[in-house]
Amino acid sequence: MQNIKAYVQEHQDRFINELLELLKIPSISADSAYEKDVIKTADEIKKSLEKAGCDMVEICLTPGYPIVYGEKIIDPNLPTVLVYGHYDVQPPDPIDLWDSPPFEPVIKNTDLHPEGAIFARGACDDKGQMYMHVKALEIMTQTEQLPCNVKFMIEGEEEVGSKSLSWFVSNNQEKLANDVILISDTGMIAKDVPSITTGLRGLSYVEVEVTGPNRDLHSGLYGGAVANPINILTKMIASLHDENNHITIPGFYDKVEDLSTEERAAMAKAPFSLDDYKKSLDINAVYGEEGYTTNERNSIRPTLDVNGIWGGYTGEGAKTVIASKAYAKISMRLVPNQDWEEITELFKNHFEHIAPEAVTVKVTPHHGGQGYVTPTDNIGYQAASKAYADTFDKTPIPQRSGGSIPIVSLFEKELKSKTILMGFGLDSDAIHSPNEHFGIWNYLKGIETIPLFYKYFTELSKK
Repeated sequence: MQNIKAYVQEHQDRFINELLELLKIPSISADSAYEKDVIKTADEIKKSLEKAGCDMVEICLTPGYPIVYGEKIIDPNLPTVLVYGHYDVQPPDPIDLWDSPPFEPVIKNTDLHPEGAIFARGACDDKGQMYMHVKALEIMTQTEQLPCNVKFMIEGEEEVGSKSLSWFVSNNQEKLANDVILISDTGMIAKDVPSITTGLRGLSYVEVEVTGPNRDLHSGLYGGAVANPINILTKMIASLHDENNHITIPGFYDKVEDLSTEERAAMAKAPFSLDDYKKSLDINAVYGEEGYTTNERNSIRPTLDVNGIWGGYTGEGAKTVIASKAYAKISMRLVPNQDWEEITELFKNHFEHIAPEAVTVKVTPHHGGQGYVTPTDNIGYQAASKAYADTFDKTPIPQRSGGSIPIVSLFEKELKSKTILMGFGLDSDAIHSPNEHFGIWNYLKGIETIPLFYKYFTELSKK
């Protein structure tokens, strides 16, 4: 492909400004107060796809937020790439920890990004990475170098579990027919070390409610005589790990895959500095399951974490009260072969079983998804590897991610095609956290690299 880099350089200011405008819209799918903003974002994505060169773009209604579908079919006999992304974002809380307003994007230079990084909610996850694909299409259509067919499916519910996506996929299999699915919602090992995500963890997300007395009680009159739901809940949560940080739920590890010594050795070749890792997080020591390295703990091993816990009085000053209820949100990251619905049921049964008679427990599943592994011997992976090698001047490293994209396993089940995860973010981008950002260099490098995937995938498909 000719002149891709030149096109990116010529139009980079516009590419950046377009993303900044998109990031100004607070498309928070988890909060119904932002419903109009979520729908507005879908409309903006539709306009962007039309300008980029799609011949047909439509807003597809679902039981929830709409899905933006677009396509450019140049020859039915050529391969078809289906691009998936999402336009919704996480809530920005806690707001007071942001250095700048989350929906007023700013570009700031950092030690890692001397050329600048865009700070805003959704900058990396996933508006910035999704928009790379829109601009890559623009390059290929404007320079008349699109080598195959392309379809886009951009949803608005990824951050709340993609509730409507399975419905949409099962009802539109012919529309979505493809030869490979391309997603950029992951990251690279380092700015100068490209990598391709070959594995994703699954997810089970639940909310628990512990109820004691029928009302809040005076802690002096009732303390010591009535079960305190907050005390009980914290004890129950603490019991979910043993002294080796092994999860204690019966049956939890039954289907966990144990990687071979050779596979673990290959993972260990990825560049990693434990000192830099601790320094970046301002911690004195790492913490996790005994017998595994940090990179193994956050990728090939399952986890259980409390994501939020509350109950009782949390306002200013003191209020001596025993709360009637206590709550927690808990997520379990799962590895391939662990079924998220089975794990959710195991958690529910165990958590209810360990509750003392003095309280009642309610477990409410929220959402989940299966883990996924992409084989490195298929042409999609090979095309991605060649594309990265061209723009980074080095072969990317296959890497398993600790994150979850539950819809990837859904795609394989329903659409019978493999997914290639070409991420350009970094672990330091603070996704889901205050001060989320995306390096401008990474953003433009993604736009430069993606068209080469199309080129190599089309060439390899002909062999």
